[in-house]
Order: sequence, then structure tokens, then C-alpha cells
Amino acid sequence: MPADRGPGRVVWVTGASSGIGLATALACAARGDRLVLSSRAPGPLEEAARQCRAAGSPDVLVAPLDIGDDDAVRAVGQRARQRFGRLDVVVQNAGVAAYGRIDEVPAEVLEALFRTNVLGAAHVAGEAVRTFREQGDGVLVVVGSVLGRLTVPWMGAYNASKFALRGLVRTMQQENRDVPGLRISLVAPGGVDTPIYDQSATVLGRRNRPPYPVASPEDVAAKVLRAADTDQRWHRELDAGWANPAMKAAFGLAPGLFDALSRPAMRLLGFAPGRRPSGPGNVLAPQPDGERLRQRR
Repeated sequence: MPADRGPGRVVWVTGASSGIGLATALACAARGDRLVLSSRAPGPLEEAARQCRAAGSPDVLVAPLDIGDDDAVRAVGQRARQRFGRLDVVVQNAGVAAYGRIDEVPAEVLEALFRTNVLGAAHVAGEAVRTFREQGDGVLVVVGSVLGRLTVPWMGAYNASKFALRGLVRTMQQENRDVPGLRISLVAPGGVDTPIYDQSATVLGRRNRPPYPVASPEDVAAKVLRAADTDQRWHRELDAGWANPAMKAAFGLAPGLFDALSRPAMRLLGFAPGRRPSGPGNVLAPQPDGERLRQRR
């Protein structure tokens, strides 16, 4: 974010009631930033706002939002500008996941996942860029995934959405080079201890878990702030996970071996003991009881 703004910037975080989004909001609050918090779950969002005020944010706007609705995204952007006069940083973090072979994932789940992870991200990014171009400056940080650079079995819908998201971000970086004060970054986590695994859709009837090595949501939030604070325009993509470079290299340099090992590795690392009912999780509608900073133990 612009170096001369310091604490007290206006930061809009989507998916702010849970996981990485909540950790990012709390980290910004501790720095004295003014916040716009959005997610689909109003109750947990109010609790997130309470925590942010307690952590040091002087002003928090609670703005429930389904990012798949472009009109609603634009309306929140307008509310934020009316309240604070500008936006300095937008963190597009909201996302959902689904487990199962592509041919087994119900069509309505597949469509809803892409509506959130790709179209919704595009709506938020578009609103951010329109605002920043008008202002002449601003920072957009999009939270993607290492699965935008490599694939694993039984997460094909999520893989595809994160590949699309990375393409979206790279294109927007190219398109907005004419505004020197406008910066766009992608943060790509590996496994993170967040509720997305408990909340995901599944047709497998198995419990999901973040694969080793597992980062904390605070670790990823620190990378988000680093991306937002970095002035260099070349700082386009940040990994959040020490194993990400090795996994990306293996996927690109030894694809046959990577594919052969991916199924047993996913069975060992991607699923926890025990069963859970198959169903849409929070893909079709929010599950407020599942909103928290970390995965349920």
C-alpha cells in the first residue's frame, strides 16, 4: 500500500468471518486500519467486527455480501467510499471448496463454486480496480492457492477455479500498468489450518484436512500484509508455504512421477480419520456455525 499512508488505511476484506480473512482483518485492526468486513454469514461477521474493534480498529463497517452477486459487490464498494471517502486496500479472500471427481460433483455445486471462486473474485477485483483507477492509487491482494499452479486428485473443481483465478490476476496486472499507484498481488497458500476443509462440499464421505506442511491463518495474513505493503511493482505473487516451490517444480519437471504419487499422497495427507456426510457444505449457502479462525479439532 502507498508508503505515505501508514496506519489508518481503509481495508476491505472479503471472507472476513473465518480463516485467512479473519486473521487478515485482525492483523489490519492491530495496525489501526479502518475496516470493511464482508462475508455471507452476518452473525459471525458481527463477531469478527467485535474482535477487530477490540484489536484496535477505530472504525469497522460490517457489510454482509455474496461476492457472486455483482450488483451487491458494487453496492458495498459504494458504501465503503461513502463511509470512508476512499479505499486503500482490497483483500479478495472469499472462496469455497469441493471434494470429489469432477464427474461426481453435482452440477449445482460445481456452478456455485465457480460463481464464488472465479466470477465473485472477478466482481470484487473489478470493483477494486475501478475505484483505484479513479483515485490514482490502491492495492488489490487476491488470495489464491498453490493449487493454481499444480493439481491434486479429488479437488478438480477447486484446482480449476484457482488456475482461472491466477490467470485473472496476471491479466489484470498487465492491464493496469498504466496507473503507477495501482498494484495487484496474488498470495498463494499451501495447506492452511482453516475451516474451509470442514465447510467444503464433498461426495466422498470422508473428513478432509489441510495437507502437510500446514501454515496457520496468521502466517498467510502476514503474507497478505507483506503484499499490501510492498512498493515494488514486480512483487506480483507470494507463496505462503515453504514446500510450495518444491511442489511446483515437481509438477512441472516430473509430471509423470508427480501424477503417480499424487493419489497415495492425497489419501495419506489430504484426509483425516473418520467419516463425514456427503453434501454441499457451505458452497450453496453459508454455514454460520462453522465460521471460525481454525479448523475444528
